[in-house]
Amino acid sequence: MKLLLRWLLNAIGLWVATVIIPGVAASGWQDLVVAALLLGLVNALVRPVLVLLTFPITLLTLGLFLVVINACMLLLVAWLVPGFAIDGLFWAGVLAALWMSLFGLSTQWAVKG
Repeated sequence: MKLLLRWLLNAIGLWVATVIIPGVAASGWQDLVVAALLLGLVNALVRPVLVLLTFPITLLTLGLFLVVINACMLLLVAWLVPGFAIDGLFWAGVLAALWMSLFGLSTQWAVKG
């Protein structure tokens, strides 16, 4: 049940990102739901490998490189889901990654309680 709730909350976070961040767009709620599902899968499967491979860079930047990795995960999802797009590539992705990180932290705290 918590997994379904987190999936729904990620879809809401992506929707808010499309509203507040220029360059992030979705053609419909179905695309947001698919993008949220795919983002969860990408974060579970691909992100740990990238974090491990880029550990020296992450260490040198005191963890700030993790924002770049999160942006890359969002860009990968935007590339895979036809109705979800991040224009302006990198900077819109970084802003969306920062938003999704903050939103994810707050919803993770709310779901735990």
